[in-house]
Amino acid sequence: MRRLSLRARLFLLLILPLVAVAAAASFARYQAAHRMSEELYDNTLLAVALTISRDVVISEGDVLTEQLLDELTTALGDPVYYRITGPGGSFVTGYSDPPDLPDGAVIAGGEPVFFDSISLDRPVRAVVLREFISEPQFGGWVTVEVWQTVSQRIALSRELVTQSVLLLGSVILTAALILWFGIQLGLKPLLDLRDAIGERSADDLRPIRRWTPPELGPLVQTTNSLFDRLAQAFALRDGFISDAAHQMRNPVAAIQSQAEAAISAPTEAELRARVVDLAESARATSRLTSQLLSLERVRGRSLKALMQPVDLPALIRNRIRPFAEIQLRRDVDVAFSVLGTPRMIDCDPVLVEEMVANLLDNAAKYALHPGGHLDVSVAFQPRSVSMRFADDGPGVPPELRERIFDRFFRLDEDQSRGCGLGLAIVSDVARAHDGTARCFSERSGAVFEVTFDR
Repeated sequence: MRRLSLRARLFLLLILPLVAVAAAASFARYQAAHRMSEELYDNTLLAVALTISRDVVISEGDVLTEQLLDELTTALGDPVYYRITGPGGSFVTGYSDPPDLPDGAVIAGGEPVFFDSISLDRPVRAVVLREFISEPQFGGWVTVEVWQTVSQRIALSRELVTQSVLLLGSVILTAALILWFGIQLGLKPLLDLRDAIGERSADDLRPIRRWTPPELGPLVQTTNSLFDRLAQAFALRDGFISDAAHQMRNPVAAIQSQAEAAISAPTEAELRARVVDLAESARATSRLTSQLLSLERVRGRSLKALMQPVDLPALIRNRIRPFAEIQLRRDVDVAFSVLGTPRMIDCDPVLVEEMVANLLDNAAKYALHPGGHLDVSVAFQPRSVSMRFADDGPGVPPELRERIFDRFFRLDEDQSRGCGLGLAIVSDVARAHDGTARCFSERSGAVFEVTFDR
């Protein structure tokens, strides 16, 4: 089913209640008209009954004159029939086949009784009235029955309803036209906003500065926020492409040169030596590619959907165990401890593992030496958790302790030891978890501390 447009939805939401109100008003008007018609004709019918009874008494039982009947019919719009019965039920004058009284009807003296019935296969409205007349000929209680066909009543009710429907219909039609044009004018700022955004190029992510009604303010703010996030995402993408192109150019060229040199090696021994260099360059390039992808994964990962309760000490212990086994062969002591009361921490386990791997790799390359020591600890505070990696290596100069978290920054020019992305990944992971990463010194060596506010 095709969905309605906004203007159509607004129009229906406004016009349908009006139509419902108009229908209810028409029904109420019909009921009121019907009651008014009944009361009017019943009162007239009672007046006719009184008139007939007086005329018959005055004429001493004669039939009504044709002129009076014609005048009554002309005045009432429907033929009028009557019957007068004297004391004891004796027939006085009128028609001999009056409509039957309803079952259980009681005719009290001086109180008219109205009822609907059928006479000569036509619906009629009748009234029965008993009056006490003090006349020599009609002395006693006289019963007057008058009935009339109801076609004029029905016609009057229909006419009133038709007038009501036409009036309310014209009001609804006028309201519909006003609503439609009002909605068109009311939605014009939204349509103008749509056209303004539609005219932009694909890379135009500037904030919307045009005037909009207050009701559109939240929409414009949300759209501007989306544009801002898209601009940041595109900037990150362009930065990644630029960094990857810049960092991969030299390693790939080196691999190509070494491969060509290996092809032209004059001896097998020289060939083996050149292949070793080629393999080392390939490993370094693979490490650079892996770190570039890890950095981009940290920046593009949606943590809200991937956060989960994690046993942080167990996760770090599992990463440290194989690292410690390798370092033990180099006579390096690796220790791990947990401070405070452990608890589950909401984080992205994949990114935290990547962060720990880079901190361990950084320590192995730049700090750890035979006979050295690496102390890893997890400290739980009431509102945060800290991970510390303390070594006894040469340390980091104070003026460079903030810069080492920048991308592609290295303390030395030896590119074989790294590409300067490991600590940048650590910093990005910390920020992704609303935390911080810092470097400082205690006595000797360097301490890298990552804190999550959890």
